[in-house]
Amino acid sequence: MLIAEKLQIITDNSHRLNVNLGSLELKNPVMPASGCCAFGHELNNFYPISELGAIMIKSTTDEARDGNANHRIYETSSGMLNSIGLQNPGVDVVIEQHISWLSSIGATTIVNLAGSDKQSYVNVAKKLETVKEQICAIELNVSCPNVKQGGIQFGTDPEMLKDLINSITAVTTIPVFVKLSPNVTSIKEMALAVEETDAFGISMINTLVGMAIDYKTGKPVIANKIAGYSGPAIKPVALKQIYEVRQVTNKPIIGMGGIESATDIIEFLSVGSDAVAIGTANFNNPTICIDILIDLIAIMDELNIEHINQFKGRAHV
Repeated sequence: MLIAEKLQIITDNSHRLNVNLGSLELKNPVMPASGCCAFGHELNNFYPISELGAIMIKSTTDEARDGNANHRIYETSSGMLNSIGLQNPGVDVVIEQHISWLSSIGATTIVNLAGSDKQSYVNVAKKLETVKEQICAIELNVSCPNVKQGGIQFGTDPEMLKDLINSITAVTTIPVFVKLSPNVTSIKEMALAVEETDAFGISMINTLVGMAIDYKTGKPVIANKIAGYSGPAIKPVALKQIYEVRQVTNKPIIGMGGIESATDIIEFLSVGSDAVAIGTANFNNPTICIDILIDLIAIMDELNIEHINQFKGRAHV
């Protein structure tokens, strides 16, 4: 089936796919996850990304970052390791070259905001506020496991997390989704910390932590030694943690972690997600987000589901 035919089917079923994340309205629940399609330029060559619910662009910091040394990516039998290290051109360039372009093509943009300390996070939030009309939401990255000076310390300490969120929501009116790390003792505790702030919602989960060894040398394959682990193998962890978090919050949740099929999306909606982000699967199939919506519509027809919301929260009933 041609992309144009797929897009027409999605358009014809748009009244069945639209979702509300609180006051945010998305045309469908599917978006590419941050870090898996850069700023969308390449992906837009395959299909118009404006047809997706949103696009989560790669992590943006106050100053430009070169990222970690090579090797930074390693494919595993059931996923991939990455240690990119928040490589990006800095918020000023992101605003001028990428956010403006996304706005011009009608894409719904969620900006992943990262930093090394509270002030650097706040600096980026202030600059994003100046172009708030072009941004749907901020995804606050406090859970990146593969940078030595990053936000992970905020994502594992409830009090630090609350302080950071409050500092950011004080300087921007853009809805803030907090990206939770799975690498904590209690993800419920972190979600409860978010619940006590003005954060708009939660995205989860970020990558697990893993490594790979070169059997010939006995040395780590990744230059940074450890890396973020993503792909289908982490889906059961993501489902379990979203299920737990939904029990303690009514805030909107964007679920992610190993999604590669329409049935995966249905599982994520069933445990409490309001929308989903697809990450690693984009590397195997750059049209996965469109393809998966087609399959989702077919399953809805098969099950006599009139609207996507009928899948939401069924695991909690």
